Amino acid sequence: MKFLRYFLIFIPISIIAELIHLSPIMLFVISSLAIVPLAGVMGEATEEISFYSGPRIGGFLNATFGNATELIIAFFALKAGLFDVVKASIAGSVIGNILLVLGASMFLGGCKYKIQKFNKNVVETSSSMLLFAIIGLSIPAIFTHTIKNDLLTQKYEWLSVGIAIAMFIIYILGLFFSFYTHKDLYGSEHTEDGEAKWSLKKSVIVLILATVAIAFESEILVSSVEPMTEAIGLSEFFVGIILIPIIGNAAEHSTAIIMAMKNKMDVAIEIAIGSSLQIILFVAPILVFLSLLFKPMSIVFNEFELVALIVSVLIANRVASDGESNWLEGIQLIAVYIIIAISFLI
Repeated sequence: MKFLRYFLIFIPISIIAELIHLSPIMLFVISSLAIVPLAGVMGEATEEISFYSGPRIGGFLNATFGNATELIIAFFALKAGLFDVVKASIAGSVIGNILLVLGASMFLGGCKYKIQKFNKNVVETSSSMLLFAIIGLSIPAIFTHTIKNDLLTQKYEWLSVGIAIAMFIIYILGLFFSFYTHKDLYGSEHTEDGEAKWSLKKSVIVLILATVAIAFESEILVSSVEPMTEAIGLSEFFVGIILIPIIGNAAEHSTAIIMAMKNKMDVAIEIAIGSSLQIILFVAPILVFLSLLFKPMSIVFNEFELVALIVSVLIANRVASDGESNWLEGIQLIAVYIIIAISFLI
């Protein structure tokens, strides 16, 4: 993770590139390379804060700020009216976490340990929540795809707002369930190794500065998306569903893989599935609410995005249902991700 700090040099480079109006392709690449280490710094700051707040609250903060980068990028895309990119990034984050991150964790962890075990009860609870979340995303899409366009009126735009409110309430109740009424279901809290290297004040300041820097870089990134896709012939769907989730969650993804290689599959699965849940139940509703400040955004995904989401959840549930994982199951998840990525590229 420390090598990512060398990439911080791309922050001043991105400022210069923006001032001299470098090509959109170069702006996209440079701002992406600047966001990746900033996400890592943000993760490190929340990890330091967890030494003071306790492992349970720390885990929640890690999950929340792990998705903060993508939320910031999506906000600027929302502001720019790139609704397809925003919705694709939501779907891409879920697909990437469930297939790529979980798959890579199972594969690399499985190469080191023949069989890795994890808490089956926690996975079943998270899987049922994930299934609910996918149903929540499917209903407005199925509804609008089965109704003729001339029958759709403005009042149906508020369907997404109503569903977003329901999903957000479920998210809050899910936190209450895991932190209070059924915290014993999740077993003992993960203990933090070592001691805090930073003071609480320094951790908070670094977290704030990293967030501001990510917001700045995200604006550069989003402004270059449309001209960049036109210049090299990429679809905005591919950028949203593959590139942005990888850029925004790179640091978090590497953490899950490192945990798996330390034979801490519970933590790796918690990062992969927990992050997916938070994207659907927290980030997506927040983006719908924020869109009301500009132009209302519906949570209506196209047919292929919807199928990809459903397939991802089903195969992840099947692979993780026995409380054990191996390298072959990891390869299967990665293979499905590659197939989906190729389909969006074409």
